[in-house]
Amino acid sequence: MNTPAYLQLPSEKGYLYGSLSYDEEQQSWIIDAEPCVIEMARRLFPACDSFKNRNDHTVRFYRNKRTDGDLNWLLLRYPLKIDNKEEYIKIHKKTIEHVIKQQSYQLHPTKITPPARFKGELLEFQKESLSYLLQNRKTLLADEMGLGKTLISLSFLATINKWPALIILPPQLQLGWCDKISQFLSLPDVNVQETLFENKTEKKEIASESVPGVHVIHGLHPYALPPAQIYIIHYLLLRGWRKILPEFGFKTVIFDEIQELRRCKSEKYSVATLISERCENVIGLSGTPIYNKGAEIWNVMNAIDYHCLSDLESFTRAWCTCYNGEIVKNPTLLGDYLRREGLMVRHTKADVLSELPAKRRIVEPIDVDDGLLHSMLEKTIIKAQKLDLIENVLERGRMKQRIIDEARLATGVAKATSVCAFVRMLLEAGEHVLLFAYHHAVVDIYLKELKAFSPVEITGRKNQKEKNEAIKQYAAGNTNLAILNLRTTAGLDGLQYVTTCIVFGELDWSPAVHSQCEDRAHRMGLKQSILCYYLVASDGSDANMQEALGLKVSQFIGLMGDKTETKADRVLAQVAVKKHMSDIIKRLQSMKSTKKG
Repeated sequence: MNTPAYLQLPSEKGYLYGSLSYDEEQQSWIIDAEPCVIEMARRLFPACDSFKNRNDHTVRFYRNKRTDGDLNWLLLRYPLKIDNKEEYIKIHKKTIEHVIKQQSYQLHPTKITPPARFKGELLEFQKESLSYLLQNRKTLLADEMGLGKTLISLSFLATINKWPALIILPPQLQLGWCDKISQFLSLPDVNVQETLFENKTEKKEIASESVPGVHVIHGLHPYALPPAQIYIIHYLLLRGWRKILPEFGFKTVIFDEIQELRRCKSEKYSVATLISERCENVIGLSGTPIYNKGAEIWNVMNAIDYHCLSDLESFTRAWCTCYNGEIVKNPTLLGDYLRREGLMVRHTKADVLSELPAKRRIVEPIDVDDGLLHSMLEKTIIKAQKLDLIENVLERGRMKQRIIDEARLATGVAKATSVCAFVRMLLEAGEHVLLFAYHHAVVDIYLKELKAFSPVEITGRKNQKEKNEAIKQYAAGNTNLAILNLRTTAGLDGLQYVTTCIVFGELDWSPAVHSQCEDRAHRMGLKQSILCYYLVASDGSDANMQEALGLKVSQFIGLMGDKTETKADRVLAQVAVKKHMSDIIKRLQSMKSTKKG
C-alpha cells in the first residue's frame, strides 16, 4: 500500500516560514513561525494551542498518532526548518507505518492467536479484537457486556509480555480479575525491582497475594509495593497513590469499566491520566462507550490517549449539537470515526451471535462484609459447637438444618451490598437483568439498594395478579430489573423477550433450580444469547454450595442442571448436598466465637 500524499516527507528547500523544534520532556512539537502559519494552525487544529504561556508566534502540537500526520500535512503547505531532523524522520516513519497498517486492517481485518502463556481459548471475534489492540496500543475495547473483554485483555497482556501492568477497576471486580488471571495467565517470574513509596519510615508488611505475580494494592496510604507483574487497584484508592503510581514505571495500564472516568474534575480522573500518559499500552474497557453527553465520551477517550479527540472545545464544536454543548449529534458517526482512527474496537452480540452459545455461564467471585458475616454467625457458631452434644437424633437433625439455614442467610446478607454494586454496573450499561435471591431479607436489601432503577418484585410474597403486573412492566421496558425468588419461578413466561443477563445473588443446593431460573429467559422467544452470572463469596456457605453444584470459575462453563432432573439425579444430589452441609458445620465448629455459650 502506497504512502498517502499528506505523509510525503516535507522539503526544507525554498522559502521557510519558520522553525520546528521538539520538546522531549513534554513529547510535543513547537512551531515558531510567521503569523500566517500560526493563524492557519490555530484555525485548523485548535488543540495545538492548548498550553500555558502561549504567545503570538508559537504553537505546540502534542504528539500522538493523529497529530503527527496533521503536522506533516501542515509542513507540506508551509515548509519549516526542522531543528530535530533525525527525531522527525524517526517519528515520520512510525506515522506512515501506523497509517498503512490501519488502512490495511480496515480492508482485511486479521486474527491473532495468543501465545502459550495465555491458557484460555479465544473465539474468532476475540482474536480479531486482540489483533486490533496489538495494532493500536492506546484504544478502547468496547465489546458489549458478556463478550469476554477481560479474557481479551488477558490475552493482550500475554501477547505483548510488557511488565509490570496496572489494572484499575471498580472494587467489586477485584476478586473476579484475580481469579481470571490465575486461570488464564501463566505469568513470567517476577524480577526483583526497587519499589517506590512515599515515606520509607512507613513501610508495611503486606501478605503475599493468593495469585503469584499479582499484588492487590490496599488502602489510601502508600507503602513499599512488593515485586509483581500485575498490580490491581480500584478507582477509589487512586487519590491516595497520586505521587507513587505515575512514577512507578508501568508498561501497561488497563482501565476496566472506564466510564468511571467520564467526569474529568474528579481526583481519580486526574491520577488516572497521569498514569496513562506515561504508559505505552493503555486499554480502556467499557460496553457503553458512546454516552449521550459529548463531554463524557471526550473525557473517557482523553484518559486513554491525550487529545486524541482534539481539545474539548474543538470536540464539542465538531461533534455536538452546539459549541460547548453536551449532546453528540450523531453517536453512530462518532463511533465509526473512533474505529477508523484506531481508537475503538467494538462487537455487539448481534454481530457475533453465531459464535456464542445460547446460554453462557460465568462464576464471578465477589466481596463479603466480613464483620457483618461473623456478627450474624455468632450464635450459629455456638450452636455448631454444641451440635455433637445433642443425643436425640431428630433434635440433632433439626438443629443441623437451622445451622445451615442461618449460615446461608448470613452469607446472603453479608454479600448483598457487593451483589447490588455488580448489578448496578450491569444496569448502567443498559442490560436487562433478572436478579435471583433465596431469602426475603436479602430481596429487601436488593430492593432498597437498587431503588433508583425501579425494580419489580416477583416473589412468594406477591399474588398472581401482582406477579403478572410485574412481568408486564418488565417486558414493556418500564424497568430493566426484576428481582425474583429462586424457588418461585415455575410457570413464569414473558421475561425472555427483553432479558440479557441473569444474576444469581444467592445459590440453591439444587442445580435443577438454577436451570429452571435460567429458563425464565432461555426459552422460546429468545432473541439473543443469555449471560448467567453466579456471584459467589469465598466466605460463608457459598464455597461449599459452589462445590456441591460443580460450579467452576470460567468464561464459558457448563454445569449440572441443563437436563431435566430425574429421580435418580435427585437422590445423588441429596447425598452430595448432605456431605457439603456437613462440611459447613465442621467449618463453623472450628471458628471462634467472641461470645460465651
